[in-house]
Order: sequence, then C-alpha cells, then structure tokens
Amino acid sequence: MPLPLLALMLGVFCVGTAEIAIAGILPEMSADLGVSVPTVGLLVTGYALGVTIGGPIITLLTAKWSRKGLLLGLMGIFIVGNVVAALAPNYGMLMGARIFTSFSHGTFAAVAWHVAALMSPPDKQATAMAKIALGFNFANVLGSPIGTLIGQQFGWRSTFVFITVFAVACVALIYAFVPSGLSTTDDEDTEKDVSLRDQLKVFRSGSLQLSMLITVLAQGAVFTTSTYLAPLLRDVSHFAPAMVGILLIVFGIGSVLGNILGGRAADTNVMRGVLTAQTALLASLVLFWALSPYKIPAAAALFLFGAAGFSIIPALQARILSVAAAAPALALSANVSAFNLGNGLGAWLGGTTIDLGLGVRDVTLTAALATTTALLLSLAMWARTRRPDTELPTLDTTPSATDTPVHQKTP
Repeated sequence: MPLPLLALMLGVFCVGTAEIAIAGILPEMSADLGVSVPTVGLLVTGYALGVTIGGPIITLLTAKWSRKGLLLGLMGIFIVGNVVAALAPNYGMLMGARIFTSFSHGTFAAVAWHVAALMSPPDKQATAMAKIALGFNFANVLGSPIGTLIGQQFGWRSTFVFITVFAVACVALIYAFVPSGLSTTDDEDTEKDVSLRDQLKVFRSGSLQLSMLITVLAQGAVFTTSTYLAPLLRDVSHFAPAMVGILLIVFGIGSVLGNILGGRAADTNVMRGVLTAQTALLASLVLFWALSPYKIPAAAALFLFGAAGFSIIPALQARILSVAAAAPALALSANVSAFNLGNGLGAWLGGTTIDLGLGVRDVTLTAALATTTALLLSLAMWARTRRPDTELPTLDTTPSATDTPVHQKTP
C-alpha cells in the first residue's frame, strides 16, 4: 500500500477504534465511575450521534481548508478529546469528551476517502477508497480487541492512552507522506471554490438522496445481523462461548476481503459494483439463515456474510462520489452519517425481530428483507439513469449521474 494511503488508513483505524473499543470495557468503566453499565453504554451512543450530526456540519464549515491541513487539524481534535477522556474525573466530563472527539470522525473519514480518490488514477479510485475503509475493518478485528485487553489489564483509562499514542503516530505519518495542494482535475470545479450555499444544493439531487437512503438500508441490513452474531452463534449454531471470539475473527477476515473486492468491482462500473455487492449480501444472508444450525457450514456462511457485508462500503461511497461532484467531501461525510444511521436502524430491527418472538436466527431474514428493499431501489435507480431522456426526480435542474465509473463527470 502506498505510504500516503497507509497514513490515511491508519487514521481511519484510530477513529474507528475510538468509537467501538470501549464496548469491551463497560464493566470496568461502570465500576470506576459509579454508574450503571447501560449508562456507560450511552458513551457509544453519544459518540455515534456526534458523528452523525457533527460530521456534515464540520465538513461544510471547513470546505475551504486545505485537505492536508484539515486532516491534521481533525486529528488534533481527536487527540485532545481522547486525552480529556483519559483524565476525565466523572461521567459527565467523559461524555463531553466523547462527543467532542466524535466531531472529528465523520469529516476525517470523508476527507480521507476524498483525498485517496484524488491521489489515485481515475480507474483506481474506488480501490483506493476501499484501502482507506480497511481502517474500519482493522478497528473491528484488531483495534477493539487490543483496546479491550489493555483496558482490562491496566484500567479503562489506558485504552484512551493507547488510542492517543497511536493517533500521534498517525499525525506524523500524515504530515510526512500526504501531499499538500491536492485539487480535483483542472476541468472540474474544486470544492474550495464552491460557496456554502452551492454545496448544500448538492442535497437537492434525487440521485444523492436515493443513494444515501440505500446506504442506510444496506448498512442497516449488515448491522441487523452483525449486532446479534454472538447469540446467533451460541444459541443457533451451538458453538461454545470460547469459540465466538475466533469466529468473529473469521468474520473480520471476510470483511477485509470483501472490502477489497467491493472496491475493485466499483472501479469498473460504480452502479454495477453497488448491485453486485447488494446481491452478494442478500445471498449470504439467506445462506446464513439456512446453514446457521450446522456448525461448519455456519462458519463458512459467516465468512461469506463478512465479505459481502463490507463489500458495500467502497461501492456505496464510490456511488456518492460519482453523483456529488460539486461537494464530494460534504456528500461523503453525510454518507458516513447515513452509515451510522444504518447501524442504529439495524440494531433496532434485529432487536425488534427477537422481541416479536421470531428468534435470533430470523434476524438474518429481517436483514435480507432490508437488503432486498435496498437492491430494488438500486435497480430502479440504475434502470432510470440508463435512459437518456429521463432522470431521477430532483428539486433543481441538475442532471443525475449515470452508472459511470466514479472518476467520470456527471453529464
């Protein structure tokens, strides 16, 4: 991996780890802070809400900043927030630190994706974005387990120290290897030259609105199942509790592979990549439902679900980039919010499925239904944009993008 992309990927690894690492040390935090475990769990919710709401706002307000300077500034916010969290004397200050830290998350990920695309050849942009998204994969596979282990051995505050130290190293890498003065190609408007009002107009595009809805539904499908993997593997597949951790690593390996393949598919044709990823996700969910009662087949289906579930990330982000030429970083940041909304939707859908008495196995069918909805919307969008005399409904007269590769301009 080129060093500039590695630096950006490690930055994404940091923000991804910060979001989820505390999930494994909730009991330790609860005991030390004198609050209940569910109350401590709200620290994850607070962070996610900060990402969802703060990301697009900060991206909009910093649109005229240099990309490299913005990345360094956001990592500065991230470091300060984690230092305050490590030193927080009470729950209230810790929650404030978490929300403050989260403001860097969405914009950093969006700008990192955008910069990766700008640094890459036209036919490799989606692959470059997939390499950045690997940071989130590694946050799940490595960052969260390591942060949990450190917190359990040396106290929960040490987890934030670990994240801070890693973030400082990322700042050095970004400063050293990410080039300055990045801009889009000369025949396109740069985001720096577009007014705030004009950037906001990008959200009037029916193609962008529908693409973000598809993101919510597709990501929601992934989290409908992934949130309840542990009880599914224990109670349906009958794996011993000690095996669940190993199986989650299998899931993580699949997610890394799927992320890479999803980027390559979107390089060839963005909409075809989106449709392929969603079709694979639907098939893997149905297969997981069918094979979940059987141990070895269930483990294989889990791997395929991880691959299919994470193949949608680069494909959906590439789609957003292809329909938001006027404000790519803002649109990507908003789509990060859409991914977070999908996370919350998926957890709710899975929980509701169980509460209705359908059983934990059936969360995969609920996820398949959400995927089917996303796939049908994608097919409708693809069919509509292939017709030269029609376009998706918009609130202005800006033409919708066709199913062209991400590097091509919209007509």
